[in-house]
Amino acid sequence: MMENIIAKKSPAAARVNGNSKIAEKPEKGKRLEVLKTYKIYIGGKFPRTESGRYYVAANSAGEKLANMCLSSRKDFREAVVAARTAFGDWGSRHALNRGQILYRMAEMLEGRKMQFIEELLKQDASRKLAENEANLSIDRLIYYAGWCDKFQQIFSSVNPVACSHFNFSAPEPTGVVSVIAPQNNSLIGLVSVIAPVIAGGNTCIALASYSKPLCAITFAEVLNSSDVPGGTVNILTGNPDELLPYFSNHMDVNAVVYCEKDPAGRKVIHENAALNLKRTVFYEDTNWNSKEVQSPYRIMDTQEIKTTWHPIENIGGAKAGY
Repeated sequence: MMENIIAKKSPAAARVNGNSKIAEKPEKGKRLEVLKTYKIYIGGKFPRTESGRYYVAANSAGEKLANMCLSSRKDFREAVVAARTAFGDWGSRHALNRGQILYRMAEMLEGRKMQFIEELLKQDASRKLAENEANLSIDRLIYYAGWCDKFQQIFSSVNPVACSHFNFSAPEPTGVVSVIAPQNNSLIGLVSVIAPVIAGGNTCIALASYSKPLCAITFAEVLNSSDVPGGTVNILTGNPDELLPYFSNHMDVNAVVYCEKDPAGRKVIHENAALNLKRTVFYEDTNWNSKEVQSPYRIMDTQEIKTTWHPIENIGGAKAGY
């Protein structure tokens, strides 16, 4: 993957690269296309990567699609700071409000559905598959919006104890979650891993697909106009081989979600997660277009169970009398 990286300070510099089609002299009378530069999304803003690096995303036919930021370790660290700052607000919000915001995300995605379909078509999807992926992404957001104020009741419990206490357990968000999104699709995989994480009150930093990154940043634009507090979701683009160690060893990250079948990547995550006992979640061989992958148990993957003991009067042991 790294052979496509152009470590220049601006897209304009790439136009002098003789190995790139965008540098070729256009035919007489034919306009030279200006590729869009997709920025990253950190703290509710769209900065360029601090390193100034970028790469040119292309489809299977070799067509140049866009200039994508090649995120660095510093970008990730800034995203973690933004996510931790946002956690106090997002994690304490009423579950109903989180559901309303996820539903608003679905509304905004619906309004820009044709743009997502066009981007999916550019990234080698057929018209039918592109329409299906966009529709499924909308439906998946609505699905998790509905679970925001219900999963606590399903997974909470009152526990019998042999003493004078009322004992109950309830789920609560684990905190900041780093997510390596599926690399073989552009939209549905990203939505499917972000939605349950934030539905449960967590904040996250997601690394989008390296080869199919267009929809990820467009989805960030949807987030930015959907009442999602800045920093709740942060989206980076870049090389997963370079960024995986940082996503898994940062001491202020509480959980890691990894969506690739790569034994070497799993080994790195397991070793780094031991540094501060991060929760690790692995999704392998997952068909993200299947409805089987949407489940309230996905929300619980990034939840902790808090058990509370409350002393009560032992009425059964009281003496009879008036």
